[in-house]
Amino acid sequence: MFWKRKSKPDPVVRGSFAIPAGQRVYAIGDIHGRDDLFAELVDLIRADNKACSPARVTLILLGDLVDRGPQSAEVVERAIRLRDEFQDLRLLIGNHEECFLAALTGDVRRLRYFMRIGGDATVHSYWKGDVSLSSASFEEVAERLPAMVPAAHVDFLGQGEDMITIGDYVFVHAGIRPGVALERQALADLRWIREDFLADERDHGMMIVHGHTIRDEVDEWPNRIGIDTGAYQSGVLTAIVLEGTVRRFLKTRGVSEPGGAGPSVDASSFD
Repeated sequence: MFWKRKSKPDPVVRGSFAIPAGQRVYAIGDIHGRDDLFAELVDLIRADNKACSPARVTLILLGDLVDRGPQSAEVVERAIRLRDEFQDLRLLIGNHEECFLAALTGDVRRLRYFMRIGGDATVHSYWKGDVSLSSASFEEVAERLPAMVPAAHVDFLGQGEDMITIGDYVFVHAGIRPGVALERQALADLRWIREDFLADERDHGMMIVHGHTIRDEVDEWPNRIGIDTGAYQSGVLTAIVLEGTVRRFLKTRGVSEPGGAGPSVDASSFD
């Protein structure tokens, strides 16, 4: 079930935030293994960019490319290929990338946790060979999986960033710790924080754009904008478009998940 949206307060922060002149930013929310939606949204971005005046384009992936949906390997591969088209493509490391990379160390405990929060779908997307995943033990998966994930995928995910600042906007996966300077934010908060950030209405000094917490629509507040619309389940993958002081949104049509694979656990707990 998606998180319920509370009533918006009266604005308590400044109303104008800007991207530097001559630059256009597209930031995509949590993809979670839905390569079909990723491809659709990238096509929308291409068409939108073509219809606009020339600008320096930055494409940001807000993290959680993997898990839950059935096509994690394909999502990562598409993201890598997009670097040839979007010269300024930037990736944030989400909590699910963090857990995926930890599971690839061969640590059985970390693999178990990863698969419990939706990583079983990611393992399925990479698994190959003569051993059926359904019959493999956790120990066998921990031993075999690292060799099945291309080194280019590991390198790409491992080189992701934790925070991106462009003009008056800060992009993070989950959020920030309110009251803590941006340069002193802890990685755990940037990748995992939820209610302490979501419930805070103070001025952060910058507009925070984030994913991580599912809403059934864009979650736009005076001090933050959440764009995780639960793509793996809803079929709606969202991108925010920022240019100058203007912001708008692009969304996929809401196609149900291919193959019928559902989430492994309650999204409100672990997304």
